[in-house]
Amino acid sequence: MRQPLVAGNWKMNGSRASVAELLDGIKAGLDEVKVAEVAVCPPFVFVPEAQARLQGTAVAWGGQDLSVHESGAYTGEIAGSMLADYGCRYVIVGHSERRSYHHETDALVAEKFAAARKAGLVPIFCVGETLEERESNVTEAVVGRQVDAVIAHCGVEMLGEGVIAYEPVWAIGTGKTATPEQAQEVHAFIRRRVEEASPAVAAKVRILYGGSMKPENAAELMSKEDIDGGLIGGASLKAADFLAICKAAN
Repeated sequence: MRQPLVAGNWKMNGSRASVAELLDGIKAGLDEVKVAEVAVCPPFVFVPEAQARLQGTAVAWGGQDLSVHESGAYTGEIAGSMLADYGCRYVIVGHSERRSYHHETDALVAEKFAAARKAGLVPIFCVGETLEERESNVTEAVVGRQVDAVIAHCGVEMLGEGVIAYEPVWAIGTGKTATPEQAQEVHAFIRRRVEEASPAVAAKVRILYGGSMKPENAAELMSKEDIDGGLIGGASLKAADFLAICKAAN
C-alpha cells in the first residue's frame, strides 16, 4: 500500500516570524495525523529554519528547485548537495511556474530529476496541462510527454524513486479545482503510462494531486484509487488548513 504524502509548497512566501509560527503550528498538530507522510518546501533562505525546528519530528523538508550543476559559476542557483547538507529529503522539480516563467523544458526537468537523485534527494516531479491544452483535449499527450522525458533520461526505475505530482495548471492559484473524477482520470492515465515501462514501478510510485487542494475537498480527492496525497500551495501557509488536509488522509 502506498503511504499518502502531503507536501506544502510555500512558493515565495514567508518571513522569519511567520515561518517560525507556521512550523510550530504544524508541529503542534502532528499527533492527529495518523497516516500521511508530511513535508514542507519553504523558500531556500528558510530551509535552515525548517531544519532547526523540524529535526526530530515526523515532518520532512525540502527545496522548491535545484540546479543541474553541482557547483561552479552559476549565480543564484542552488545545488542538490547544498539542500542535502541542510537535511532536505525532497525537492520539487518541473513545477508549472518554473516551466512557464523560467522556460524550463521537459529535457531540463528530466536533468533536474537526475541531479536530485544524485544528491540523494527525492524529487517531487510535477506534470500538468494548461487550460488551453485541456480545452484542446491534449491533456494525455502533454502529461504523457512530460512523464516520458524523465523515463527516457533517467530510466523507469529512477522515476520510481521519486514522487509524481499532477498539477492541472488551470487549477493552480485560480480557485478552480479539477473534480475528483477529472483528477483520478489523469492520475490513472499517468499510472498506466508508467506501467507500460514497469508494472512494479507503476504500482509503487506515489502520484499527488497539486491543483488547489483544500480542507474542503482533500478527503474526497484522496479517496480516489490513484491519488496518493497532495502538493499543497496556498493552503500550506496556514497551519490549521495544512493539518486538516494531512488529517484527511486518515
